Amino acid sequence: MHKPIKYVEKAVTVAATGAWAIFERLNRIHPNPSPKPKWSDKPLLKSYEKTKPPLGWPRSTDSLCPKCVPEIRQQILDGKLPYEILLNEKVGEIKASIVERDGKILMVKDCPKHGHFEDVMSIDPEFSRHLEEVFPGRDIRAHNDEKLHNHGSSTVKYGRGSVLTIDLTNRCNMMCDPCFMDANQVGFVHELSWEDIKLMLDNAITIKPKRQMSVQFSGGEPTLSPYFLDAVRYARKVGYNSVQAATNGIEFAKSLEFAQQAAEAGLRYAYLQFDGIGNAANAHRKVGNLFDVKLKAIENLHKAGVEIVPVITILNGINNEQVGRVIKFALDNPKKIGFLSFQPVSFTGRDEAITDERRVAQRYTLSHLAHDVKTQTGLGEPARDWFPISFMGTFSDWADVMHSSDADNNWGQLSCGCHPNCGTGMAVMIDKETKEAVPVTAFLHGDQLAKDIAKVNDAARGKFLSVVGMALCLMKNYDPFQSPTHFKLLDLLRKFDKNYNATGRNYGKVGPERTIDDVMKRRQDRWNFLFIAGMWFQDLFNYDFRRTEQCIIPYATQEGEISFCAYNTGVGWRNIIEKMHMTATLTKWYEEHGRHEIFAGGKKVKMEDTEHSLVLRENIVTTEEQHDLDKLGIAKNAREEKLRARDAKQKQQNDPAYNARMAALYREVVLKEKPVVAENGFIPLNALKPSNGKKSQVGEPVLGD
Repeated sequence: MHKPIKYVEKAVTVAATGAWAIFERLNRIHPNPSPKPKWSDKPLLKSYEKTKPPLGWPRSTDSLCPKCVPEIRQQILDGKLPYEILLNEKVGEIKASIVERDGKILMVKDCPKHGHFEDVMSIDPEFSRHLEEVFPGRDIRAHNDEKLHNHGSSTVKYGRGSVLTIDLTNRCNMMCDPCFMDANQVGFVHELSWEDIKLMLDNAITIKPKRQMSVQFSGGEPTLSPYFLDAVRYARKVGYNSVQAATNGIEFAKSLEFAQQAAEAGLRYAYLQFDGIGNAANAHRKVGNLFDVKLKAIENLHKAGVEIVPVITILNGINNEQVGRVIKFALDNPKKIGFLSFQPVSFTGRDEAITDERRVAQRYTLSHLAHDVKTQTGLGEPARDWFPISFMGTFSDWADVMHSSDADNNWGQLSCGCHPNCGTGMAVMIDKETKEAVPVTAFLHGDQLAKDIAKVNDAARGKFLSVVGMALCLMKNYDPFQSPTHFKLLDLLRKFDKNYNATGRNYGKVGPERTIDDVMKRRQDRWNFLFIAGMWFQDLFNYDFRRTEQCIIPYATQEGEISFCAYNTGVGWRNIIEKMHMTATLTKWYEEHGRHEIFAGGKKVKMEDTEHSLVLRENIVTTEEQHDLDKLGIAKNAREEKLRARDAKQKQQNDPAYNARMAALYREVVLKEKPVVAENGFIPLNALKPSNGKKSQVGEPVLGD
């Protein structure tokens, strides 16, 4: 039985549909030219002016050979090739085809030297087709950026990004598998000086369009940097309204005071490594009480006024069963968690040399995520409720048009203009009081809403009419009978006003002057707009340069700003730049600074206490590790893979038949003796003895053994 207000709202939506028909018809008459705000040297793009990369399938793209690239990168690191070769030549590049086969989307490619490669891009073509169909197009091309964007084929070309990532240090207090940067394993320390940090933050805001970006301090573990708090403070000072830290949470769990210092400095979000519910679900990270650490970190950060974004690296066979548990945990704690970021594994860093067997078994895609969410929680339809992250660009465009004439508007809106294969998400509206949860696109027709808003944007009528147009779009596409029980149309309008500052009402400031009172004011909202995001970073097996060139997560480095994927995988700019600008060898660093504490091998983190106020239902806590790969006999990580390879080699070398084969090969190739021909299927025993009287060298390294 629906509430009476729902029927009133239905009548409003019908009236809004009629009003929209008139508004839209008038709006088409002599549209205004696109405004050119002061944060851009070029006019904003109308929807029909936006370009798109080749989409659909089959299609061809530019990719990389998974074998050529590491070989060439090593030659650069060894000084045998200049790094400038990456700027001037298409190093390791090969063509790839994206095709549909047996109900899956695959990337297939062939290297003249290393042969055939293929990998899964999606297990649901309908889901992938939907993401590409609603992609609104690429952002305005970056300009005034030549100083920072000059990396050959890896150059970022479109937009201004949405998250500027700065690795403060490559030191870490954990030894994780997987680790896309191979922290603590490269033999040297690369740690930014205070001058480096300020220069990178200053440089980033010179590029046009000057989008409002989040700044994410990362690593390694960014809290190990002596400049962590200073960096947060300076980023807020120069105008970034969303300062983040990608952290394992250990330092925040150990000290509420440290969390408060970070909040006072201006930290707004903690992107918290969070692989599952329970210590067993995090056991592959090799810290004995890691889940207890996460709970305490969330408690301390939230109390200090920092918002928490759990970041879940997903691997098939390791923690894919945790998808639903993590979402249920977020639904149980809507006042503390408003965003989830699932990141399907990228086989790079420690996992770049992965075996084909383990890669196939552990590969996880965005389509896997959408289906696991539905299967494990019952939330959402993959081809209805999931949209590319770039879908929000239409809403950002609307806010840019609306605010284009504001006198104090020095930044564009946050705009996530990435390729539709990069990231996806589903928005869920949660009642913080009753914890009822409904996908937003179950009661708000997302596809049509975006098309309607694009028409408002294209007319460029100014602030008042843009706000009226948006209100009509929201009302006509709203279905009150599918929304949460206590949710009202007015709540929807307020949500958009809160996010885009359409009316000027104060919901709590988010700019550099934000205080803890502003944080608490924004938290008073009854409705939590939980965004379940999937961000899939590339590796050498699925690399696509069309994705790289419109990256929204550039890395700020001492050699300019580089796409996230080009930096951490691709041609491997991270390895090269960190080596070029290394601070010290490990030996020298330890002599001058001592060793920092590392939690590994099951070691536990000491905390003052483990008390927290989070809701933790016993039935979602995992008590034992996932055993899928054990049943298949497949290694779980790079370390286990290396140990197995070593054991297999030792076992092989202790095998008499293997030793006999190596002895015969040694005599034939090294001693130039004629091979022994078997008689009746048997080789005479004396044929296995060295004819020159010398002791056989079987067991020693022979011919690349």
